[in-house]
Formats: sequence, C-alpha cells, structure tokens
Amino acid sequence: MPTITVEGKDSFQIEGGKKLVLALEDNGVDILHRCGGKAKCTTCRVEILEGDAGTIDEAEAAILDAKGYRDENIRLSCQVRVQSDLTVKPVMTATESGMDPGTRPQE
Repeated sequence: MPTITVEGKDSFQIEGGKKLVLALEDNGVDILHRCGGKAKCTTCRVEILEGDAGTIDEAEAAILDAKGYRDENIRLSCQVRVQSDLTVKPVMTATESGMDPGTRPQE
C-alpha cells in the first residue's frame, strides 16, 4: 500500500490506484477540487516533493499549460492515480481561498 506524506501533516496509507485528490480528502487534508475532478479548473494542484506521480495525460498537460503551470512538479491531484509513495504539498486549500471545496470527484 502506498504511503502519502503531506508536508506539515501526518502520513497515511492508501490502496494503490486511488485518485490522489480522494486520498487527500478522505484523510482530512484541506484540498480544493472545484470542477469535480475533470481536469478543468486546476484548483486541486499539488506540488510533488518526492516520489513518482506517474505520467501526465493530455487533458492534464493541456490545462496546466493553458493556465501557465509549467513546473514539472505541479500536478492535478484529481488526475494522479497513486501507485507508489508520494510526498506532496497542496498548492490551494479551501481554508486559504475561502471557497467551498467543490463536488467530490468520482472514483
């Protein structure tokens, strides 16, 4: 089972293949996902500090590029299927933004 470590928070284990955004939310991490996990809004961005988040697909790459997020360590947590240990830092949070987190993304 992969271990997710969130900078400044505890670590937790999840089942392999789970979406990172759901793993974060299910473990009490303050994360936005305004578009419901459809790779449209970029509010669920995380910085990958350690580990391999896998390959970026076309939809994720296109929206990150369109919004000007070109750092290879920035990923959309709604598009990452966790396969191995990761250390991440949420870029935007509901608390900091004052926004409602958004509709829960589908599995």
